Amino acid sequence: MSIETRLKLFNRICAGVLIAFALLWLVPLLWALDTALKPNAETTKTTWLIDNPTLGAFSRTLRDTDILRWFGSSLFISTLTAVGAVLTGSLAAYALSRLRFRHRNLVFWFVLAGIMIPSQVLIVPQFREMDSFGLLNTFWAVSLPQIPTAIAVFIFKQFFDGLPRELEEVARMDGAGFLRIYRRIIMPLARPAVAAVAIFTFVGSWNDLLWPLLVLSNPDIMTVPVGLATVQGSFGIRYADTMASAILGAIPLVAVFLLFQRNIVEGIAGTGLKG
Repeated sequence: MSIETRLKLFNRICAGVLIAFALLWLVPLLWALDTALKPNAETTKTTWLIDNPTLGAFSRTLRDTDILRWFGSSLFISTLTAVGAVLTGSLAAYALSRLRFRHRNLVFWFVLAGIMIPSQVLIVPQFREMDSFGLLNTFWAVSLPQIPTAIAVFIFKQFFDGLPRELEEVARMDGAGFLRIYRRIIMPLARPAVAAVAIFTFVGSWNDLLWPLLVLSNPDIMTVPVGLATVQGSFGIRYADTMASAILGAIPLVAVFLLFQRNIVEGIAGTGLKG
């Protein structure tokens, strides 16, 4: 078999795998959209073709629930978490990448060990911590435990290690300190890493259900996943309303991905996560 034939066969196998994975993601999405556009009485039918498509489930969700308020809470919490993760992760990574101190590599390996620890293990101590600070039922209770992330430190350190040190040496000769170099030189160059960390943190915070469900009981500050969980319980067997609320809750994330997909790819490629 010639090299060209092998290459064509490899490309076809890759295309087949990509199509299979695309179908695995698209079929549930199309099924949810199909269910949301049906009247509740027809949602139990197994046909894909809609006889009487209607937006009634979407209008009922917007009218009868507080989903717009949940959007505001999720947007504020996710933005606060993303900004905090970028600041803390970049500062920690800058120290690990540029400062020289004893056991620096050991500290970095301890940070990386945080990636291996499931977040569920920390739920009880974090809940008691938020309770002792009197932060339950506040935005801070949801955001603070999600800000220090090991993956953010890893992404920033990988990026900082690839930056030429000559830029900093020139700035240091002009009298600039570490914080000024970090703010004026390092962070402007690290925009792909900033975008990757911010987007990943934003999406993770927006989709998080377990932790906000534990620390939030006030309906006025519920996030979208927590609110949708209560709606699903109250709707009972109204599958059209349930699917409509789920689709509405996912629209902001789809918009974020479409707007910043180029930044996501550049951030992953620039930090070495692609390999």
